[in-house]
Amino acid sequence: MTHPYRRYVALGDSFTEGVGDPDPSRPNGVRGWADRVAEVLGRQEPDFGYANLAIRGRKLGPILAEQLEPALDLEPDLVTVYAGANDILRPQVDVDALVAAYDDALGRLAATGARVLVWTAFDPGGSATFGLLRGRFAIYNELVREAADRHGATIVDYWRMREYRDWGLWDPDRMHMGPAGHQHMAATVLDLLGVEHDLQPLPGTVVATGRVHALRANADWVRTSAAPWVHRRLTGRSSGDGLDPRHATYTRLG
Repeated sequence: MTHPYRRYVALGDSFTEGVGDPDPSRPNGVRGWADRVAEVLGRQEPDFGYANLAIRGRKLGPILAEQLEPALDLEPDLVTVYAGANDILRPQVDVDALVAAYDDALGRLAATGARVLVWTAFDPGGSATFGLLRGRFAIYNELVREAADRHGATIVDYWRMREYRDWGLWDPDRMHMGPAGHQHMAATVLDLLGVEHDLQPLPGTVVATGRVHALRANADWVRTSAAPWVHRRLTGRSSGDGLDPRHATYTRLG
């Protein structure tokens, strides 16, 4: 069974680039949910192209400045965009101004006639690290829902996807989905698009159990993930520095 999509463009940050779903054979060494969606769409439609402009670490301003015009130039009929999470995690952010800029971009994308999918942010209520920002995430999400409604975009409501409270769906860095999480997100997107698929759940990341193992895992996380993340914030660096979009022009996967 085919579908109506021929030109799919993905915009965003590490979430859409595919961080947490390693594949050394692919550009930037990752696969991710967007690749998984594109693989299914490409199998069902021979005249199909996929571009992924997302780069890890990007805040909303750079995403719009670097990715919006190239995306419009590609004349897509399907667009997915997730942006703003890296802004919300900063000590200071004007959420209203942030989403106002997002709203303008969504309007431009929707005006092309493309099907647009936009995400709410994940509910961090179960995270000891990010739970204090839960209220800020909730305000951002409500404004994003309003913008999506205004422009006829489809919401992927990450906030309500309680299955992601299972740490087995996450990378050990606790900031990005793991392969099982990316697979589940791909299936969710395809379901929202009404596209048949055969994506099956993947085994989750092994989560440390027991007090000693949990303490050791927490210490490893601070050393390998949390400390480097804080250091980049303090030095003004980004995990995406020096990286190019994985697929800047249309390609086929698989």
